[in-house]
Amino acid sequence: MKKIIFALIFVALILPNAVFARIGVGVGTGKIQVEDKLKPGIIYELPSLIVVNTGDEGSDYEVNVSYHEKQPQLRPPQNWFIFSPQKFHLEPGETQVVTIKLNLPVRAEPGDYFAYLEGHPFLKSVSGNTTIGIAAAAKLYFKVVPGNFLEGIYYKIISFWKIYSPWPQRLFILLVIGIAYLWVRKHFNIQIGLKKPGVTSPEHHTKSSLRPLRRLPRREGFLQRQNKSSFSVSENKSDKDESE
Repeated sequence: MKKIIFALIFVALILPNAVFARIGVGVGTGKIQVEDKLKPGIIYELPSLIVVNTGDEGSDYEVNVSYHEKQPQLRPPQNWFIFSPQKFHLEPGETQVVTIKLNLPVRAEPGDYFAYLEGHPFLKSVSGNTTIGIAAAAKLYFKVVPGNFLEGIYYKIISFWKIYSPWPQRLFILLVIGIAYLWVRKHFNIQIGLKKPGVTSPEHHTKSSLRPLRRLPRREGFLQRQNKSSFSVSENKSDKDESE
């Protein structure tokens, strides 16, 4: 009997924690109203979203975009937003600051936009992530003004240059160095290949003047010497006849 009573008391102490343990979420940002008129092709940095675990146990969280069912404003697609980090883990009471970039495409439709920046917990499973049916969100309002295609490309390059600095500058320097190297190499090869007509290079003279002598066989050498001597004798004889 005492064992049964002890077991009941133990269950009564443990059960409330098992029943009332919950996963919660909250956001520290209520509303984001962008006052500036946004132009297509620019990457904008929005205010950060603060996600809080308001529950009693740790959980994995993610941030994404959701919409009101019958909202009159335009809906910005999910791929316009860059969340960093987008997925993270929070223990009870912990917070995570999520930075947000809005990457407007060159052909973004002008008009008023609205979306919820939503943080919610999820469970990892073999088949994929399962979202738990609770979420907290901040409201986002912004307006896109008309812009032409070339203007959008220009603003896209400028905003990319500023946001991801100094990497674009380094890549640009490497590109300039590479182009300069190719130009110098091409120019150098052209200078070497140019030759004036009728003028031989010093290298040609050197090669022709250093032509190796062919060594004659003994019989050939003897005949050549004999021919030279006979030629000199006949030359002397003709001189003597002329003198007489």
